[in-house]
Amino acid sequence: MRQDGNPDEPHGPEQEDTEGEAPGDSGPKTKQEARTEKAQARADRAGAKLDTAKEKLAAQKPPKPPGPTKKAFRAVRGGTWIYAHNKIHQVEHENVGTEGAHKTELLAEAGARKLTRYTKRRIREHPARVVEKWEHRTVRTNADLHFQKMAQEHPELQSTTVSRFLQKQKIRRDYQKKARQAAKEGAKAAQKTGTAMEKLGRAVGGAIKRHPIGALLLLLLFAMFMILNSAFSAIPILSSGMMNAVVGTSYTSEDTDLLAVEDSYVSLESGLQTRIDNIERDNPGYDEYRYSLDEIIHNPHELASYLTALYKTYTPSEVRAELQRVFEKQYTLTLTEIVEVRYRTETDTWTDEDGNSHTDTYEVAYDYYILDVELTNRPITSFAPGLLNAEQLEMYHVYLATGGNKPLLFGGGSPDGTPSEDLSGVQFEDGTRPGNPAVIEIAKSQVGNVGGQPFWSWYGFDSRVAWCACFVSWCYDRAGMSEPRFASCSTQGIPWFQSHGQWGGRSYPDIAPGDAIFFDWEGDGRADHVGLVVGTDGERVYTVEGNSGDACKIKSYPIGSNLIYGYGLMNWN
Repeated sequence: MRQDGNPDEPHGPEQEDTEGEAPGDSGPKTKQEARTEKAQARADRAGAKLDTAKEKLAAQKPPKPPGPTKKAFRAVRGGTWIYAHNKIHQVEHENVGTEGAHKTELLAEAGARKLTRYTKRRIREHPARVVEKWEHRTVRTNADLHFQKMAQEHPELQSTTVSRFLQKQKIRRDYQKKARQAAKEGAKAAQKTGTAMEKLGRAVGGAIKRHPIGALLLLLLFAMFMILNSAFSAIPILSSGMMNAVVGTSYTSEDTDLLAVEDSYVSLESGLQTRIDNIERDNPGYDEYRYSLDEIIHNPHELASYLTALYKTYTPSEVRAELQRVFEKQYTLTLTEIVEVRYRTETDTWTDEDGNSHTDTYEVAYDYYILDVELTNRPITSFAPGLLNAEQLEMYHVYLATGGNKPLLFGGGSPDGTPSEDLSGVQFEDGTRPGNPAVIEIAKSQVGNVGGQPFWSWYGFDSRVAWCACFVSWCYDRAGMSEPRFASCSTQGIPWFQSHGQWGGRSYPDIAPGDAIFFDWEGDGRADHVGLVVGTDGERVYTVEGNSGDACKIKSYPIGSNLIYGYGLMNWN
């Protein structure tokens, strides 16, 4: 069962027009646009530095081979050195001091030679090291720019500070890895083909001198080819980056396993509720039972995110023991016996020897037994850091921020952070079918309320019942309709209306206040959200909706919008 999406996400041309800013007016920059500009500036600066370093490296002349004079000098110097040290070797075995001094001299000469060679090599390799330094910085800045552009085009990747940081680090690591690999492969290829390219360059230079016009035409064709190739090559890189971001933030287990594990945890909670319901039966003899109970409820995405971070992929049998451990950390049921000394008034009547009756009143102490029942509920987020290592905890926050890219799997969804719309001044132009003002007033009475009460408790809500469907069913019940009572949109809500011949498509013109309105947020041809129609003004349809994890709100949509799946038509006659 899937649940409410965010009604204010962009969904194509049918979405409500933005007011207060002309299409051509850039307006003030957003924080994300500013970040993108800064990332672009850093990438440009690193690219310029890299180009400069490469130019210096290309201009560096290779070391000249030694000439005849230098070779002769080296030969004489080497021969002299060998002759001198051979003479010393002849006498060093007879004199320990000479032997020690000679070895010390050899070590000093070897050290001097190594230092000289090292210094010359460092001077010669300095331009190459500068190129390598700016290549690394270019990789980092381009990776950051790549992320900022993706974040600007796909805001879901930066929903929270934690998720922005984690997504950025992951994409940067992937980008750097690919860049390093490409650089290594390019270096190997360049080394193998360097000589051949030199020969080819000489041949091409001669051909250009002989045929300058033809060479110019070939150069223009090559430039056009490079421009087209760059444009098309950017597409798979962007697609690959987006795919890596999606895969790295998604639940990896099968949906059936995710739902089965969730059902197992709900069963544990149901068992706890049964135990609390039978406290007085199982613990008789107390004068009083006192209850201090937290609500038995959990966030299914916290559980799925925790298990995915811990196991990556899991099945119900693999996590049975871990479910019990998490359950025992989340819920603590404490039974405490309290004995209080209390006093009751008692009377005693007696007759004296003269036959007179007397009544004495006095206080008698007795023990008063109380069973204190306390249930505490700690959210999984509060103790997950103590059960996961640093890397697992990082992934836990990522999965939780993205809902595993399956926000509707558990009947959840992202809260709608936009305000409820104001109906004042709206002139409704409803159709000819009569509506029911009572159900609309009931629904509007819940606007602004958070937490799903009272319709949760009325329905016996659990994680398998859709938040929005529970709300609509409760409103109908309070308006005197025993049906429809559905726990989901596609599997129960729509079939009920269609089986009663009370269904209208998204462009049905004669909707009435109190009709159910179904939405297809994911665009997959299935309803995943439901609300109640307040009325229309001829251009927009106004609704009251219960959004998952958020307050009930009044919203509006263009008539015939692709977001609207259809209408459940109520017969109020």
